[in-house]
Amino acid sequence: MRPSADERRETVLRAAIAEFATGGFHGTSTETIARRAGLSQPYLFRLFPTKRALFQAAAVRSFERTAAVYELAACRLRGAEALDAMTRAGERLLTEEHLPLMRLQAVAAAASLDDLPFAAVVRRSWCGLWDLVHARSGAAPTDVTAFFAHEALATTRAAITPPPPPP
Repeated sequence: MRPSADERRETVLRAAIAEFATGGFHGTSTETIARRAGLSQPYLFRLFPTKRALFQAAAVRSFERTAAVYELAACRLRGAEALDAMTRAGERLLTEEHLPLMRLQAVAAAASLDDLPFAAVVRRSWCGLWDLVHARSGAAPTDVTAFFAHEALATTRAAITPPPPPP
């Protein structure tokens, strides 16, 4: 059975997140993303009309996926317990799905692409994620800010740490 366009779109988004997370907007080619997704570059552009549209969709998906994971991690917890659970979940996202790195790339692109609508999307996405962590944890704003500061430090450390040499 052939995958539907929606299934292929999801495959492309997963590939785009992985590639953009490490290469950024300018350092990632759509050809690389198409290859990783297992489809042709022309088909990729049928799903996403421009590289910028694909980058924006990947950025938004990284925030949405992070929010879903944080919400699940917090479940019925409150306060420090909820923040600790979300911290552990965020560490897994960093190593398994590259989502924090993709969000970091989205911020960098929002600052450099001279695209105010994209910057607004990133700002809304960040604010939504902050609001979700605050609401789900019930923690004080200073604790939520510390949570995101810790996440930013871990993400930055991961971004600048060279990968281990191949075996």
